[in-house]
Amino acid sequence: MENSMRVVRNKISVRDMAFAALFAAVLSAVAPFAISIGPIPLSLATLVVYLAAGTLDWKLGAVSVVLYIMLGAVGVPVFSNFQGGFYKIVGLTGGFIIGYIPCALATGIIIKLFGGAKPHVNNLLAYALGMVIGTILLYTCGTAWFVLQSGNPLAASIAICVTPFLPGDAIKIVLACLIGPQLRKAMEFVKRR
Repeated sequence: MENSMRVVRNKISVRDMAFAALFAAVLSAVAPFAISIGPIPLSLATLVVYLAAGTLDWKLGAVSVVLYIMLGAVGVPVFSNFQGGFYKIVGLTGGFIIGYIPCALATGIIIKLFGGAKPHVNNLLAYALGMVIGTILLYTCGTAWFVLQSGNPLAASIAICVTPFLPGDAIKIVLACLIGPQLRKAMEFVKRR
């Protein structure tokens, strides 16, 4: 009976939490620098989300994103254009902020599923696939929330929330596919020491 009631715990080391906090800090430093191209700003935040999920595992990648969102929710100016506060999460662009979580989860899970236990450079297809699917989830969350908040029809919202960002996100995916495996190797080297 004791065996059937055993709770399986997934231990996260202090070093792993430090890596998650590091990515949350990088995301917090990069995201405020945004270019307004309409109601949805353009920033490098998505690149950092890709790198967090590709370098850490899916859980720690998501943890780093949640830490970033929590910082912004309590008022630290880590969101686009140096804004913070819960109102940003429930505002017009809030779906994209929350959408970083499924983006990180999907990216990390797909890299793990198709890239093996320790994906490296030879698994670039897994990285690219994970990031593309993560981006689709990000766009879905962001656009759905934008439709609800703005009252715009879906087609118009896609033209505002998705179309202008496709080329930039494609470039970010290519960069993350090149940088992510190298960061992962470096991180695993540090873990072995």
